[in-house]
Amino acid sequence: MPRRHDIDALRVIAFALLIVYHVGMAYVADWGFHVKSTYQAEWLQWPMIALNRWRMPLLFMISGIALGLAGVDRAPWRFAARRCWRLLLPLVFGMFVVVAVQAYCEGLANGRLAPGFGAFLLRYWQARPWPPGTFTGAEFGITWNHLWYLAYLWLYTLLLLVLLPLRRLPAMQRWAGNRWPTWLLLSLPVAWLAACRLVLAPRFPETHALFGDWTVHAQSLPLFLAGYAVAGNAGFWQRIRTLRWSMLVIALGCLAIELSIRAGGRYLPPDAAIPAWVPWAEIERIARAAYTWTALLAIFGWAQVLLDRRFRWLPYCTEAVFPWYILHQSLIVPLAFWLAPLQLGPLLEPALVLGGTVCGCLLLHEFVIRRTPLLRPLFGLKRKRVDSVDGVGARTAQSTA
Repeated sequence: MPRRHDIDALRVIAFALLIVYHVGMAYVADWGFHVKSTYQAEWLQWPMIALNRWRMPLLFMISGIALGLAGVDRAPWRFAARRCWRLLLPLVFGMFVVVAVQAYCEGLANGRLAPGFGAFLLRYWQARPWPPGTFTGAEFGITWNHLWYLAYLWLYTLLLLVLLPLRRLPAMQRWAGNRWPTWLLLSLPVAWLAACRLVLAPRFPETHALFGDWTVHAQSLPLFLAGYAVAGNAGFWQRIRTLRWSMLVIALGCLAIELSIRAGGRYLPPDAAIPAWVPWAEIERIARAAYTWTALLAIFGWAQVLLDRRFRWLPYCTEAVFPWYILHQSLIVPLAFWLAPLQLGPLLEPALVLGGTVCGCLLLHEFVIRRTPLLRPLFGLKRKRVDSVDGVGARTAQSTA
């Protein structure tokens, strides 16, 4: 199977945007985060909403595509064992070591901890519940914060491997072989995502706690499985490449509808002449679902045109993604916390947080992690570069970990 440079490049770009997004979380008004700057801006909500709707769905779908391209069905349980090692080891190490500094800074910012990181670590490593409000996940004693994605990806991978025998059923083979009409390709995923927002989301808010997080599972697991199902389907990829312009236009239209409804609810006066009988909240959620799916199709379609080539930077960035993902938020949170008292202003402070995060990830990955055999598996890297599927995102059968 030919190498899909566009999928590898999309994975790198998606995680780069994740760093920018998490920096923005410290500065966007009215949204919770581990630490918040005094320089908060309401206008940041709009670009962050536009990014938020497809950033995690894209990563889950890319991860499914990676498994489909890797041919994991040839030795599924051997792959499962490797997958557990590649995902769970960095997750546990990250929770006990990398993420600890986030919890410490958050506890200090909340006024629930006394200064002293060493004393905090000794208490944190006991994994006993903390007083409510100490830090995110304090009720569990220890937290995974942004590393929740690894736990979900591990679970979804095992579920996929369990379901693999179903591919041999005649009904499943007929379903996979059918060329579904475009309207069905668009309507079914949108209907499912809309049902998640309309039915599940009000009852089960997103928690990223794995258990009971039904809204996230209902959205992310089907996208992960869909990515696996379409990975080798040449007809699907050709069709979304053809539809890339129309999907982009529809996605932008759906985003405009969602943002317009949100802006109306926020800025219009209470006595504005708005029809009360119109179900604005439901329309907003349906537009959100339609935007998510059509944006994904547009992204994959345009990626085939613009990114499916041998970029010189791609092999290095492909290896760097996993360590950068593990490190980035544990640099963002301390930098935002330590720079806040300096009152550097609304431009210099976020620039330093973003620049410091990028430089920190670059230096730690280049000069410490990738050059230290003991650290490589703790950050999701193989001890030697061999062909495999990476533990976090989109890889092909020929990709290096």
